[in-house]
Amino acid sequence: MHTFAMLLKSFADDFDYAQRLIASFRRFNADAVHLYCVVPAADLARFAEFGGPNLTVLSESELGQYLVDRPVHGMRAGYINQEIVKLAFWELELTENYFCVDSDAEFIRPFYRSDFMADEHTPYTVLVEDNELKVEPRYYREYWQQREIELRRIQELVGLDSKVVRTCHGHQIFSAKVLKSFKSDFLAPRGWAYADALEAAPYEFTWYNMWLQMNRTIEIHQREPLVKVFHNESQHLEYVMRGVTTADIARGYLAVVVNSNYSRDLGLISTDASKPELLGTYLSYGEVRQLLFSKIRSTFQHRMQ
Repeated sequence: MHTFAMLLKSFADDFDYAQRLIASFRRFNADAVHLYCVVPAADLARFAEFGGPNLTVLSESELGQYLVDRPVHGMRAGYINQEIVKLAFWELELTENYFCVDSDAEFIRPFYRSDFMADEHTPYTVLVEDNELKVEPRYYREYWQQREIELRRIQELVGLDSKVVRTCHGHQIFSAKVLKSFKSDFLAPRGWAYADALEAAPYEFTWYNMWLQMNRTIEIHQREPLVKVFHNESQHLEYVMRGVTTADIARGYLAVVVNSNYSRDLGLISTDASKPELLGTYLSYGEVRQLLFSKIRSTFQHRMQ
């Protein structure tokens, strides 16, 4: 059993993202960390090409007793199953701790076990209030209000009495000790499976985070997020317009995500691209034309002064 490893839950529609992630994983894996890539049985043959040193491809059917074939909390079965796999992966007894990394992530600098582990057996815990997202009008309108209701629901169910909501969107380091306690001390007494918890509130990382804060199964060594996530177009465009490069982001983060939930129709977006290339990705032809005319007009007016 590994002391620390990584977990990627993916599927066929995310193959190109996973391919990019794995390439960056192999490039920057300074400590020979092992990555487990878990996919639906139907996608196993396609993903098998990624197998090799420090990377094992597994079928999610190994945790099939927990998977669902129906919507849960109004979300499709595939989405819920990737959450279940993350919560149940410890049961395969492959690693004591594992960092859950998304297909649309891309590592941008060398990483080491010490980035994820406070000591040999205790992982860091990513906990934030996300107030910078709360004040963003678009994020607040589209996500925050309902998300906060759901997070408070989890807080109440686990018995965590706190006015402050601390959790993370993803990219958490899971401890098998914490998840074992969650299953035996929270789920089992209620007769719940993982899917039942997600039916109550579909946030797997918050179930882990809230249970840990209440139960204190392991010592909490708090860290800020290890991955910079652009949740929507405006967040990424802000960095682009400010001239923040991948090298700049790497000073604070191990990886970057341009959220595929909004960018999928735009294809794989490279954060290494130039400002014009990135703007060209987001702007329509009409917007490019308006930008060009505005630039010409501004230049002409300046020269006439």
